[in-house]
Amino acid sequence: MTDYVALYHDYLEQEKHAAVNTLSSYMRDMTQFRMWLLSSGISDLRKVKKDTISDYLMSLSRQGKSPATVTRSTASIKSFYRFMLKSGYIKTNPAKTVATMKVERKYPQILTSKEVELFLDQPKCVDEKGFRDHAMLELLYATGIRVSELIGLNIDDVNLTIGFVYCGNQGKKRSIPLYHGAVKALQDYIFQIRPRLINNEDETALFVNMNGERMSRQGFWKIIKYYQEKADIHKEITPHTLRHSFAVHLLENGADLHSIQEMLGHADISSTQIYTQVINKQLKDVYAKAHPRA
Repeated sequence: MTDYVALYHDYLEQEKHAAVNTLSSYMRDMTQFRMWLLSSGISDLRKVKKDTISDYLMSLSRQGKSPATVTRSTASIKSFYRFMLKSGYIKTNPAKTVATMKVERKYPQILTSKEVELFLDQPKCVDEKGFRDHAMLELLYATGIRVSELIGLNIDDVNLTIGFVYCGNQGKKRSIPLYHGAVKALQDYIFQIRPRLINNEDETALFVNMNGERMSRQGFWKIIKYYQEKADIHKEITPHTLRHSFAVHLLENGADLHSIQEMLGHADISSTQIYTQVINKQLKDVYAKAHPRA
């Protein structure tokens, strides 16, 4: 039983290049499903039937799990059995026709172009902190990378000559272009500011805190909140808000989904398609407010 889950883990990591958080969620869901099967006397994942999966999902609901949690568990199990079928471990997919619980879709928070401009203008390049923060925020919006990827960047991951940043796990590094403003912000930070901040010339981190050590997730979170207050933007801004805004703004300006998928590092195009739905929802909202017969 464990072997199939382990093989699935390797498939997600090595072939699908799933993000760390995605991989962790899928493995957690499958571990919980496996433990429930064992408690029900089922020790072979290949012998699971559709009704068994439905019973498990119903048990999650009875335990008081949220619809979103049940939906995510359903997706994890469906993904696992698609892998099992594709790999030839089973002949029919028991999860194929399992119904997914309907939940109210929560669309990601998006900043308008003007709000992004206002937000990025908050760090003032008058001291080390201002230059560093300006470079971090410009890079985040320029690339749409995750906060974990941002703080994990090393100095060698940036090529300012051709205007690209390289990020991702060791299995697959992806290349993301930078617009001129982001290149300029990085040049100022890397050549003028970073040498003053680092305590050790062997430091590899691109972004460091005021003690010269690699920036932490918590430290960057505080930076985001500080500039949100300064900008007086009442929307909730997180590092992921800029990632979502990056994707929607690219779509609005004609970028294709597959290119956005590649830049965001999504293993599955369905994760990227949410941004199309965001744009459609915005159009519907405008229509409902503006059309005289709506």
